[in-house]
Amino acid sequence: MGKQDWEAEKIARARERLLQWYERNRRDLPWRRNQNPYAVWVSEIMLQQTRVAVVVERYQAFMERFPTLVSLALAPEQEVLALWSGLGYYRRARMLHKAAQFVASHHQGNLPHSAAELRLLPGIGPYTAAAIASIAHGERVAVVDGNVERVLCRLQGWKAVSRATGGASLRRKIEALAADLVCPLRPGDFNQALMELGATLCLPRNPQCLVCPVASDCKTQGEHQTAPKPRMLSREVAHALSVRTGRVAGHFNREVLLEQRPASLTVMPGLWELPQLREAQVPEEELRLTVRHAIMQINYYVRIRTVFEDDIDALTLAAGLRRWIPLGEAAGMALTGLTRKVLTRLRLLPTAPLDAIAPQAEQNAR
Repeated sequence: MGKQDWEAEKIARARERLLQWYERNRRDLPWRRNQNPYAVWVSEIMLQQTRVAVVVERYQAFMERFPTLVSLALAPEQEVLALWSGLGYYRRARMLHKAAQFVASHHQGNLPHSAAELRLLPGIGPYTAAAIASIAHGERVAVVDGNVERVLCRLQGWKAVSRATGGASLRRKIEALAADLVCPLRPGDFNQALMELGATLCLPRNPQCLVCPVASDCKTQGEHQTAPKPRMLSREVAHALSVRTGRVAGHFNREVLLEQRPASLTVMPGLWELPQLREAQVPEEELRLTVRHAIMQINYYVRIRTVFEDDIDALTLAAGLRRWIPLGEAAGMALTGLTRKVLTRLRLLPTAPLDAIAPQAEQNAR
């Protein structure tokens, strides 16, 4: 038997085993309950860089408010950002909103079917286009995320390397193998099976090789060498918590002072946050809360200080529009993740219910 025949046999075996395993073991996630292209699109954008456990609840709330692409296109951006709050990487929400407006205006509210056409839309790259096209429309195109990369590298015994030391060449090999493997009859299910395998069994650390459906064809049988991750930077910041009792329409309401980040900023423009203190150090007797918050490659060590209304100007850095917001209204605003975290921990915002999906050691949202 020649090498070419052996490879064809191995590919057929991998397809069959993966699809059978997926049918028995796939998680019941809300976006898998139909093949609506819009629902697939929203879920894939949310899942980028975000764990499934976080996305489930936010996805359901988002789809209840924006059940169709047209309803999303017609919504104000601030409302879209408010429902995105807690997912982070807010540029994703803005691009999703812009793309929905483009599709509503130029495609009668219907997403294109092919991956090539989908890539022409703002905010839709190769991965998202392939996911929508294969899952919703059955196009035979490979979906390659971080989980798939890891699975294929281990199957072939390839060492992951950085972009500077041959990463581009490795990426081309991974994409070629992924394209060969895609099942022509069930491309959407096969792509999801590979991603599911990486999310639940072929984990970055301590992979579950004994129960892996393709372990017999894996050249690594365990963890593989990966490129070192960039070091996280650390920064200390402090924010002011200023709450007062205001009177609106004859009723007394507790209000919190929030500041809108300028539109000129590259990170989270237009979102609302607690005013930043001039000094990162806070006297211990005035410290209200400490919290750690990661944004991209930076770990922020945050101190929260209660500041009276009369002292706000003297103690904080004014950087944008400020408003006193009733706490009931603040819950529905486009808050930064840090601000929502702080207000929730201090019981100033309602606590979101825990979702039913148990957190796992997942990468790239899967």
